[in-house]
Amino acid sequence: MVFEKIFIASDHGGFNLKRCLTEKSGLEMTDLGTRSADPCDYPVFVRKLADAAAKTKNSCGVLICRTGVGMTIAANRYAHIRAALCYNEKIVELSRRHNDANVAVFGGDSITPETALNYLEIFLNTEFEGGRHAGRLKMINDIVFSDPDSETENARNDLVFGVSRR
Repeated sequence: MVFEKIFIASDHGGFNLKRCLTEKSGLEMTDLGTRSADPCDYPVFVRKLADAAAKTKNSCGVLICRTGVGMTIAANRYAHIRAALCYNEKIVELSRRHNDANVAVFGGDSITPETALNYLEIFLNTEFEGGRHAGRLKMINDIVFSDPDSETENARNDLVFGVSRR
């Protein structure tokens, strides 16, 4: 396995799939909630996972909501997170091999527990290739979240990508 520590979190829409993964995977995972299928706000659990991952070297995460989309968007707001919505084996593999994803996101209504277990195994056992992909990750890491009206932030991002606005 590539990672030493696995964090897992879900909202109510992913609670049942999270429970299946923690019970059937045979892996030691730190469950950061939610603890029931009662309605809750997924950004709370994304933050818990992002905070835990920031404090733990060589860790990864699994996030689960109804579609996986909201948690993917929220998780990628954190600079140290590279979350990938995992919806087929090829995407799961390439998210690790080419993008060095450190958070797998599943849609609780989209995949079966057996499929999620398969994707998790692929995710945890696929190494990052580095090489040309490392340069691309550096470019991504150099991007700042910017206000489209901010000339300073846009100029910095333009330098990252070698863009000229003239």
